[in-house]
Amino acid sequence: MRIAVFGATGRTGHPLVEQAVERGHEVVAFVRDATGLSSTLRNDDRVDIVEGDAYTGEGVERAIAGDGTPVDVVVSVLAQTSDGPDDLLTEAGRHILSAMDQHGVERFVTLVGAGVREESESVSPGGRMMGALLKLLARSVLEDARDQVELLRDSDTRWTVVRGPRLTEDAHTGEFRHGTDLMLGMRDTAGRANVAEFILDCLEDDLYVRGMPKVADA
Repeated sequence: MRIAVFGATGRTGHPLVEQAVERGHEVVAFVRDATGLSSTLRNDDRVDIVEGDAYTGEGVERAIAGDGTPVDVVVSVLAQTSDGPDDLLTEAGRHILSAMDQHGVERFVTLVGAGVREESESVSPGGRMMGALLKLLARSVLEDARDQVELLRDSDTRWTVVRGPRLTEDAHTGEFRHGTDLMLGMRDTAGRANVAEFILDCLEDDLYVRGMPKVADA
């Protein structure tokens, strides 16, 4: 596949691009600054780099449209920063979905926190405690992710929302659990490289279409 990755220089985006190339895919790495990618990826013929700003929409259509042949799928592993806008995921999502619609791209996978819940979802006591802390300490992050999910629900895309607990820089083990009914507690974590593998699994095997699976290390 040819995969557009938004947030390619991020802590989850970088292993995602690396693994995608290892698995035989081509990647369009959407970045604000190409120097954030390793020199190995910058010099790989299977990686095309598009610099832009997903929040304003600059370069988004170019990344998805390509040079006449659009990408096959789109992944967003964008994340808010302390000095960034509070509605990054929502506004970037609008631009991405618009470009996808314009160029006939249907498959979209995005990463959000496990604090984003589905209606009537069963939540562990630890999960409820974590949700309360998020509302108190990171309300804008949570609301932004929820708004992005609503955009996807209202779209015609074949979307998947991957939900993760606290993400870590632990080594890539390939050992993780996933499911829409996965119960997560305060101690659950997910290595970013393992999350990247799961995202690629969702793309390759067409898993959880219009679903919101959780993922956590085994």
